[in-house]
Amino acid sequence: MDLAGIFPPLPTPFIDDEIAVDKLKMNIDKLNNTNLSGYVVMGSNGESVYLSMKEKIELVSKVKEYASGNKKIIAGTGLESIKDTIKLTNEAADAGADCSLILTPSYYKSKMTHNAFVEYFYNVADEVKIPVLIYNVPKFTGVDIETGTVAKLADHKNIIGIKNSSENIAQLAEIIYSTPDDFITLVGTASVIFSGMSIGAKGAIAALANIAPYECLKIFDLFNSGKIDESLSLQFKMLALNKAVTAKYGVPGLKKAMDLLGYFGGNPRKPLPILNEIETQDLKNILASADILTV
Repeated sequence: MDLAGIFPPLPTPFIDDEIAVDKLKMNIDKLNNTNLSGYVVMGSNGESVYLSMKEKIELVSKVKEYASGNKKIIAGTGLESIKDTIKLTNEAADAGADCSLILTPSYYKSKMTHNAFVEYFYNVADEVKIPVLIYNVPKFTGVDIETGTVAKLADHKNIIGIKNSSENIAQLAEIIYSTPDDFITLVGTASVIFSGMSIGAKGAIAALANIAPYECLKIFDLFNSGKIDESLSLQFKMLALNKAVTAKYGVPGLKKAMDLLGYFGGNPRKPLPILNEIETQDLKNILASADILTV
């Protein structure tokens, strides 16, 4: 499966704490006009941990329905147990997902060793209907999958790649070096699109692509066309904005930025807070500095 390119992890729109499918359609309709390679549904930015199983399947179905035909749908289906992960992944496949993004289990952190991860991912990959992408996001899980483990997992024919959300470029290089050429490595944040591609990453699953899709795509396209200096210059310009909607303000900041830019963000699900007035003004200034918003 070709997963090269840029994928936004879609935020889940809520109105009165219920999924607002009309707002989801509005956001996807706008993004369909870009050259994004597809969409990630039920990722960290989709507040997956706050969604019921029924809501998750509804989201996959609706994103598949609203996405243009050339967009691939990646569904975040990783749960703590092998049994539940297989069940959710196959239901997501039936609802239209092309590929699964499976989070490293993490609740029993001290037991999540090389052997535990190999057993987990091999068992899942054996039983699911669609290909598997490993999802490594240490800042949320508190576990960081080892390069040797990724290399072992890459031997499985149905484990086709990894989304690595660590900004550790040395680790990323080790993963790319240690896995076959057809194993897909995607960076998990827009701050390292350029550096990731420079060592062999195929693209990115990046929150920033929800609000700055053209800029993320331009970094990608300029790099691929050999315009390295221009790609790097735009990458630098996006750093502060990417930090604002990831590490600094997170999902509430991303949703507020969407509201400011003509998409629908809305409120995150509680207990995630909304941005206050000072934070909102700071976000506006950052958007303006990146030439994304005129104030």
